[in-house]
Amino acid sequence: MPRRYAFGRADEATHPDSVKATLSEFLSTFIFVFAGEGSVLALDKMYTDRAFGASGLVVTALAHALSFFAAVASSMNVSGGHVNPAITFAALVGGRVSVLRAVYYWIAQLLGAVVASLLLRLSTDGMRPVGFSVAGGIGELHGLLMEIILTFGLVYTVYATAIDPKRGSMGTIAPLAIAFIVGANVLVGGPFEGASMNPARAFGPALVGWRWRNHWIYWVGPFVGAALSALIYEFGIIQSEAPIHTHHQPLAPEDY
Repeated sequence: MPRRYAFGRADEATHPDSVKATLSEFLSTFIFVFAGEGSVLALDKMYTDRAFGASGLVVTALAHALSFFAAVASSMNVSGGHVNPAITFAALVGGRVSVLRAVYYWIAQLLGAVVASLLLRLSTDGMRPVGFSVAGGIGELHGLLMEIILTFGLVYTVYATAIDPKRGSMGTIAPLAIAFIVGANVLVGGPFEGASMNPARAFGPALVGWRWRNHWIYWVGPFVGAALSALIYEFGIIQSEAPIHTHHQPLAPEDY
């Protein structure tokens, strides 16, 4: 009977598939963060008082949905299209990736977000990345709860369309479904706490823009929401034996 959890084989660190998957996560996260944070800076450029209103919220949600769709679709057949440390954590909790592969992905995702934020600041002539913070009048615990719920919905969608071995033809629309829930969640949580759902998306702009207010929420919330979703879907819906760790699976890459 296969083991559900694995640390990862010794040769995995330098295996070509690991290198390709890690590079893919770096590039896809770069694409997503550059467009997502870039849309916020573009609105800042157009409206100096930051009074974006409903139209600005829609623009931001659309930019995040479109860029996440492109990022997931372009990396899904190489790395599984995580593009998010919380999704990688969910895969780890569910036994779908090894610890070593998860660490590689996390490093790649964070570096991709940082490089995107640096180049965004350079290409906008020094505009400081905004990142995320809890809106005025909203408590930190409320913001945390919102991040947990939003990330839960995102990871549930990922599991249902990209990871579930019985997903069938749903796998072909996985990037679109995942992008839809990202855009919808931004519309819901954006005015309250930004709706990050992605620690890398929060970390890159926070580091480059040096804005750390409420930053812990954008790590704890996504990781808790992702873990809850993975546990419920993996053990409550899939209810299968431990996944067999193969050399590579396009939609849910697992380790050796």
